[in-house]
Amino acid sequence: MNLQLLGWSSFFANSFKSQWPSEYTVGRVALEHKNTYILYTEQGELSAEVTGKMRYQAAERQDFPAVGDWVVISVKQGEKKATIHSILPRKSKFSRKTVGAKTEEQIIATNVDTAFLISGLDGDFNIRRIERYLIMVWESGANPVIILNKADLCDDVAARREDVEAIAFGVPIVVLSALTNEGLDALTPYLIPGQTIALLGSSGVGKSTLTNQLVGKAVQAVREVRLGDDRGRHTTTHRELIVLSKGSLLIDTPGMRELQIWAGDDGLQDTFGDIETLAKQCRFRNCQHDGEPGCAVQEAIADGTLDEGRLGSFQKLQKELNYLVRKQDQKASLAEKERWKKITKSLRKMKKR
Repeated sequence: MNLQLLGWSSFFANSFKSQWPSEYTVGRVALEHKNTYILYTEQGELSAEVTGKMRYQAAERQDFPAVGDWVVISVKQGEKKATIHSILPRKSKFSRKTVGAKTEEQIIATNVDTAFLISGLDGDFNIRRIERYLIMVWESGANPVIILNKADLCDDVAARREDVEAIAFGVPIVVLSALTNEGLDALTPYLIPGQTIALLGSSGVGKSTLTNQLVGKAVQAVREVRLGDDRGRHTTTHRELIVLSKGSLLIDTPGMRELQIWAGDDGLQDTFGDIETLAKQCRFRNCQHDGEPGCAVQEAIADGTLDEGRLGSFQKLQKELNYLVRKQDQKASLAEKERWKKITKSLRKMKKR
């Protein structure tokens, strides 16, 4: 396999060559199992496991390889197996908060160039959900492209597109029907050899159908959406890096019904740039846009240039991020206390000797 067609670039090469001797080589994570990884390498597909040292030093789940990662490996000649020694710096990273009460990061995919953010033009169409995904994409470092799928099921495509344009300033929007193969040519400019594309979206939006169309054969199972609410069940159950015939790479991800954001303030500002710009015109610097005099945001709502639902979405997501930051700080503080506790115990043992 050609490394350049797998996404290898000077960004990764500079880090690898400056730190690792010649007996090591690299591979890209295509598939992740519990303790085993499938890698794409110059030697072909290899099965790999991380070293004991790497496993011991891993403090969190993000310290292990994820789909899309470039990893430093040693190859076991003649066995089609390799050992993973390290992860090269990530150019981009898609993350969300893990489902449940734990404040932990779950990496969805790494080293993605373009994110196809897919939304169905059926009964499950949701502007607020698109805003959530946009925060995730902007925070990752990749470039978003919004795909409005299932055009064949929508009576007013133009109106839906206008709704999305109102909340995704400057983001390319593609309308298509993956099922009928309508409008797929508009994706050609993004299918560049060596470039990695991630498909993001909820269950039932058509990610697997689109994957099959781009690959040219059925590589992902497809299920019908539920009657009544147009929601689908999880068809894709794992993340996988797929090499397309034209040389670009595709990562299909499982549908995420619950998308708890894991981001900083930058992603929020990029997604809600219109509100951030208006807020700078408010009379008070700490304006909460909730009845204060001279509030430019409320004035925009009053004159119809800003949707009130968009402000509500912004405030809700801002509260989520603030809560996440507090939980992260608390977790970091507890981890630091635990670290010093271990150091103190070690010092006491040394003194007793």
